[in-house]
Amino acid sequence: MLYERWQAVVQERRNEIALRDLASGRCWTFSQLSEEAETPVPGNPAMIHPQGNSPEFIIAVLRAWRARVVVCPLEAHHEPMAVSPPPIPGCHLKTTPASTGVPRAVAFTQEQLAADAGNIVATMGLRPDWPNLGVISLAYSYGFSSLVLPLLLHGIPLYLVPSPLPVALRCAAHAHWNLTVAAVPALWHAWHKAGAILSNVRLAISAGAPLPLSLERAVFEEHGVKIHNFYGSTECGGIAYDATPVPRTDESSVGRPLKNVNVELNEHGSILVRSRAVGETYWPVPEAALGGGIFRTCDRAEVKDGEIFLRGRTDDHINVAGRKVSPTIIEQALREHVAVAECVVFGVPSGNVDRMDLIVACVAADRPSTKDELKQFLLQKLPGWQVPREWWFVESISSNGAGKPSRSKWRRDFLENRAKQGVPV
Repeated sequence: MLYERWQAVVQERRNEIALRDLASGRCWTFSQLSEEAETPVPGNPAMIHPQGNSPEFIIAVLRAWRARVVVCPLEAHHEPMAVSPPPIPGCHLKTTPASTGVPRAVAFTQEQLAADAGNIVATMGLRPDWPNLGVISLAYSYGFSSLVLPLLLHGIPLYLVPSPLPVALRCAAHAHWNLTVAAVPALWHAWHKAGAILSNVRLAISAGAPLPLSLERAVFEEHGVKIHNFYGSTECGGIAYDATPVPRTDESSVGRPLKNVNVELNEHGSILVRSRAVGETYWPVPEAALGGGIFRTCDRAEVKDGEIFLRGRTDDHINVAGRKVSPTIIEQALREHVAVAECVVFGVPSGNVDRMDLIVACVAADRPSTKDELKQFLLQKLPGWQVPREWWFVESISSNGAGKPSRSKWRRDFLENRAKQGVPV
């Protein structure tokens, strides 16, 4: 099905530019890219693992589709998971980013991949005359569904950028007079800080982590570019999208459900997603949260007049003396401070049976700041018991390829750092 869809795209757009590699200057028309796919997959494997943001990634996917080989994309330098390919109708494995735990594989059929791409293209209004600028990882669900599948199934050209650094983005300014740019908040922040937001960006998208409202407003005010917040999950693809032409009024808003996606809340207020794009199963060990066209998320939310507002994750809640708080709420408040570039909040054992957890804030700042300054700022926005007791200032907060800091990793690093210092937590 996927390869046949690709062939239909080629017939329609044979001599138009499909793929450009800005690093090498090479480009491929749809017919030339199709010719590349005629070469057999080396070694006749049951599954391939394309890596990196390069033309070879796209070509490898096409060759696998043609040969009916399972595709399991990997971030550069990552090792394949020790799993066998799923049986038919499985054709694709996505790997969860493990923001809160161990990565898992999710199996998809051809129909599910096609449905996700269709939902994204239709909802966002992706256009062939507004090529996608490829700055995010092609291997992660966000990049694969927003860049690779729109190219191969809908004829949306893709221009690969050699680096997400501001200087590389500036060099891409002349690639086309109209561009669509999908990125993560950390990149939008870096580009804005460096004055590298391109004037020819017609559609700007952010996903992978919460988009700070202050950043969205600043980019809109200074450049006239509205960054559209996009919310999705590896297990089910795109879920919601903020299509409004002006900045949001509430940072927790992720917009409205994508076309053909149904969102409900269960009895605990967690999001339940139904759509044809929902993955087949966790592989190789199924779980009740995923299957039958339904994905039961751990994301808590409110829905008002069709708009979705995220309220944190059920598995991240911090227990402070019997009261639970989502770290997301504290992070959203912290990001409103002008000194905070990025932050991640988590709980650690307090050693006090009555208190249960201590709230820790790990902060990367744009300018020198102190915990007292940030504590006073938060006290104006949050109840005192929700203000972090422990503060850890770092140069930067690394994230996975989807732009999302791993809360479990930072919690582990914090505890290891304190243990080395001999400081009890």
